[in-house]
Amino acid sequence: MFCEALFHKLLILRTPGIGPVKYAQLVERFGSVSAAVESLHASEALVDAVRREMDLAQSLGIVYICDDQPEYSKLLREVKNHPPVISVRGNIAAFAKPAVGMVGTRNATGAGMRFVSELAREFATHGHVVVSGMAMGIDTAAHNGALAAPEDINTIAVLAGGVDYIWPLENEKLYHCILERGAVISELPVGSTPVASNFVQRNRWVAGISEKLILGEADLKSGSMATAGFAYEYGRLVYAIPGHPSDARSFGPNRLIKQGRAILCEGISDFFNDDKKNHKSEIINHKSENDVLDKMGNIPISESVLTELVKKDIAEVKRELVVLELAGRIKKLDAGYVKI
Repeated sequence: MFCEALFHKLLILRTPGIGPVKYAQLVERFGSVSAAVESLHASEALVDAVRREMDLAQSLGIVYICDDQPEYSKLLREVKNHPPVISVRGNIAAFAKPAVGMVGTRNATGAGMRFVSELAREFATHGHVVVSGMAMGIDTAAHNGALAAPEDINTIAVLAGGVDYIWPLENEKLYHCILERGAVISELPVGSTPVASNFVQRNRWVAGISEKLILGEADLKSGSMATAGFAYEYGRLVYAIPGHPSDARSFGPNRLIKQGRAILCEGISDFFNDDKKNHKSEIINHKSENDVLDKMGNIPISESVLTELVKKDIAEVKRELVVLELAGRIKKLDAGYVKI
């Protein structure tokens, strides 16, 4: 069903050079959305483009939510210069749940991804929706962890392109899982592809939707650090998962903790007191049934030290290391082996 009010808002927002800031300025200057539209004298090409976008959205089951509608995220509405209109594919009900953002590097360690995945699963189990950007690494772990929970409608992916554009392509399966048990949202036109400048805005909205933000592994100049900065600016609680000081992927969270801009995150018991026992049992249940692998982590460990820890013959340990390396479970470095 055609909505003229939505059409006018999109005409303004799809005009080149106009984003949330100029949109608000125009509406304030002319007193209404319709008056602002008239002042722009939109070309026939733009009018046709917006109509085609709305038709495409309808055919794909994509809906638009305006910031004057009750379904719009209350926390995002409070952010200055928030997007006046967002497109949503999936379950609008996701916005009704308390939201926790989880972000981090694409080049994450296996241990870092497992930790975030477990956190996300527990938050979803406790009725939260997990918000992230559907990138590889920590984002993917956050979404997958939430989807592993028994609850429905448990994760939101904020995209830097249209909600119908899957990026990265490796996450096509994840994308469709999120549509079934969560929502994919964007302020960009339906059908648009991601460009570098859009990722900064995407990071703003991840922080804006979330009541609190948890930062996983992230280097100092990453987009995830920018997201944490936005969350701090918006007055959200920021948590950071610490890591080894020699690993660049730990520089970001370690720095925020040191500066007092983030709270140290040690596990789910930081958020839910009744989960201390359960979290401990989860750690036990997640043992790999390979004692060599269980003794390894992010810090390189040598064959000789492993031999001492597992009380096995050096030849047997070496055989197991070869098998684990071929299976992609570990990686050999100059100083020894690390789990991935």
